[in-house]
Amino acid sequence: MTPPVRTAVRVEGIVQGVGFRPFVYALANRLGLTGLVGNDVDGVFAEVEGPPAAVRSFLDALEREAPPLARVDRVVASPMAPVGASSFEIVASEPGGRRSALIAADTATCADCLRELADPADRRFRYPFINCTNCGPRFTIVRDVPYDRPLTTMACFPMCELCAAEYHDPANRRFHAQPTCCPACGPRLTLLDRLGKPVLDEPIGAAAALLRQGRVVAVKGLGGYHLAADATDEQAVAALRSRKHREDKPFAVMTADVSAARLLGQVDDAAAALLTSPARPIVLLPRSPDTAVAPSTAPGNRQLGVMLPYTPLHHLLLAAVGQPLVLTSGNVSDEPIAYRDEDALSRLDGIADAFLVHDRPIHIRTDDSVARAFGGRQTLLRRSRGYAPEPITVRGGFPRPVLACGAELKNTFCLAKDNHAFVSHHIGDLENAETLQSFTEGIEHFRRLFDIRPEVVAYDLHPEYLSTKYALDLDGVDLVGVQHHHAHIASCLADNGVDGPVIGVAFDGTGYGTDGTIWGGEFLIADLSGFERGGHLAPVPMPGGAAAVRQPWRMAAAYLSGFDVSRLDVARRNAGRWDAIVSMAGRGVNSPLTSSAGRLFDAVAAVLGVRDEISYEGQAAIELEQLADVGETGAYRASIESGGTFRANGTDLIGAAVDDLVAGVSREIIAARFHNGLAALIVDGCVRLREHHGLTTVALSGGVFQNLLLLARTARGLQSRGFTVLTHSRVPCNDGGISLGQALIASVS
Repeated sequence: MTPPVRTAVRVEGIVQGVGFRPFVYALANRLGLTGLVGNDVDGVFAEVEGPPAAVRSFLDALEREAPPLARVDRVVASPMAPVGASSFEIVASEPGGRRSALIAADTATCADCLRELADPADRRFRYPFINCTNCGPRFTIVRDVPYDRPLTTMACFPMCELCAAEYHDPANRRFHAQPTCCPACGPRLTLLDRLGKPVLDEPIGAAAALLRQGRVVAVKGLGGYHLAADATDEQAVAALRSRKHREDKPFAVMTADVSAARLLGQVDDAAAALLTSPARPIVLLPRSPDTAVAPSTAPGNRQLGVMLPYTPLHHLLLAAVGQPLVLTSGNVSDEPIAYRDEDALSRLDGIADAFLVHDRPIHIRTDDSVARAFGGRQTLLRRSRGYAPEPITVRGGFPRPVLACGAELKNTFCLAKDNHAFVSHHIGDLENAETLQSFTEGIEHFRRLFDIRPEVVAYDLHPEYLSTKYALDLDGVDLVGVQHHHAHIASCLADNGVDGPVIGVAFDGTGYGTDGTIWGGEFLIADLSGFERGGHLAPVPMPGGAAAVRQPWRMAAAYLSGFDVSRLDVARRNAGRWDAIVSMAGRGVNSPLTSSAGRLFDAVAAVLGVRDEISYEGQAAIELEQLADVGETGAYRASIESGGTFRANGTDLIGAAVDDLVAGVSREIIAARFHNGLAALIVDGCVRLREHHGLTTVALSGGVFQNLLLLARTARGLQSRGFTVLTHSRVPCNDGGISLGQALIASVS
């Protein structure tokens, strides 16, 4: 008989809070092995003893048969002396030492839990906090590692005898599921009126009745509060929009399932996979023309953000209302989402008519993620709940621990060590004290969870960004300033597992350039170690600086300086200020130069009468895309001035648009020709750089490439000319992906 062997096993990856120890326990027993398994600060450790063939089968199955929410990054096995163990057991977690365990993201309710939720014979029937090892809260309740109940916000809910029996039963789906609970021992739901007093009726039924009556209800979710209204009730949605001071920005809609989602928008296979994924993001869908949602839900928008329920509470509430719900962040516009109960009752007073709350604390606020399908794969526009804090694995790794502080708008930060980059949840725009506090608290939380003590800190070159000021105030670290658009391209490279060099096209609204001007229409030759500026849109003044961002007509005035504007409505609408703004731009008074593609979009939008002033970032460009006739193939042409660094003349595109407008061409056709012309300009610029540098790969990044029409036509044009095109998937192309690029650049500096 072959003598038994004993092997020590180390499993790294997302292996805590996902049922990995119960899986190992069952696997070992199935193979007739003895030994032990446990959690520690590095992940999962195990010792297995038995016949060599059975041990080999065990090691092979660890990754192949892992639980659905697990992600095995590495399995390390080493021989030990046999001890003659007679059984296999799960041992207590080991809390000490350097931490490298990974934390799972919050995950949508699994099919098994939904069956129990709907079963009148089950003791968790209609219990709004049902969960198991395959689903439920994770990141939003974790206070520290290892991921065990005492170190989560579930610590204040001692398990009842029945839950404890399930928790300790290796054959049960809730074996060592840390948020395990039931109506007898777990969190409880309460409906409060607008004064914060409990409503004695059954909470979900009473909340649903209010929603059917056209009221607004604040609902406490996984990562914060949402504001809910009946998505088919125009009066209710308009009231929510007015109270929230969100004049135009689209709301997201939650609907029961994919079949219901198909009534709201066009759902292809890639979109369906996103909608039903464990992350359950908001998915941007081409809007169905006859959708029943209220016009105020997404005014003037050809897309609709749709998500499916991801908590048992959502499932129960949607079923009780019987209609899709607008579900938007619980805040006033530009504020962070409310996640603490007293704060929500205070800040949402005057917006919500009632509050559907529970007593499970949220440890860290986390907004919904936003995604769409492009080219048959997911593209994230906001990476938060359902994805954070799961790391992005980086080839080559990080020689020293890094903190990257991100940008000002759509901020995320990134902490990185070894070969893992932990890009944070969506923080928001760093423009007020509360968001800055969320940023600093988030950094401390990630540092503690992943035991990262940064030695290198990366920051944006813009001296007035609060994230930059935070970095520059740190002591005892090496500081690395990273140019904004270089970070965009590095982020795209990391997203695609490519080192470069590439031709990087970084088109966005604002980024501080190395020459002190405002960049945003950039053609770079870039890799992780550096970049050179190969070309850019020709700079124009921004009359009034930041005021030109809020008032796109100012950019029209700057671009049209020297044009005859007597027949243009944009000049007539703003006649009282037009000449003064043109003069300001011409004299360079409070008019910084910019090569921004975002500002070019603003100018065209104002010329076409789309938007003279905006109420949210990027609004004019978004609405210009919505206006465009997608069937139009004509394109305006822009000249490119040769030189060491070429300049592409956006003024040519504006001039062509003006000529067509005066000639009576429809605004829809003009908007499409502008998009097609800008895509052609990008292709022409990349061909020039290929001829000079021999590079055949193009990375597209920056917020302008959220524009699906421009992205699709640019990618198609580049591919037709023989380029390999890299786009974003795992992190946003907008400033939400900047921190990843900063971290990579700082690691090689």
